[in-house]
Amino acid sequence: MIMMKGVQKILIDEKQIDADVERLAAQINLDYEGKDLLLVGLLKGSFVFLSDLMKKITLPCSVDFMVVSSYGAATVSSGKVNMKKDLSEDIRGKDVLIVEDIIDSGITLNAVMDILKGREPASLKLCSLLSKPSRRVQEVQIDYLGREIPDEFVIGYGLDYNEKYRNLPYIGIIDPDYI
Repeated sequence: MIMMKGVQKILIDEKQIDADVERLAAQINLDYEGKDLLLVGLLKGSFVFLSDLMKKITLPCSVDFMVVSSYGAATVSSGKVNMKKDLSEDIRGKDVLIVEDIIDSGITLNAVMDILKGREPASLKLCSLLSKPSRRVQEVQIDYLGREIPDEFVIGYGLDYNEKYRNLPYIGIIDPDYI
């Protein structure tokens, strides 16, 4: 596997990611059998994970997206949540599964969960590929988790630094010289 310039090391390779996605999809398939499932991707970071996860979900489901951020061009959360795009459909009475790439501070996810709970879904759960518990400022209930990672700034598989590196097929740690 060739590392792109700016990547210090590979943290999670393609095979490990695929195994995590497969395991998460299998559990979601069991838990949501017979339900009206809506996957809500938080853009931009979740789009690669959501796409792969959705392909492994064997239930009819729909998809919608939100754009919410607390990072901007920084490597740490600003603590201020900014919603740039809301859902395009009503979630009342639906089983909603938020799909996120990484839970870091918990600030953004808590804000999103509060907003969506107020819209009266039948259920509201969270699926995240990655969690960085050492950075948690606000606790978040993660119902489906790929894996916990150390306190490193990660890129690839949809995760970015300043809108770059999303195209990596693996999750890597950014070289500090590129920040």
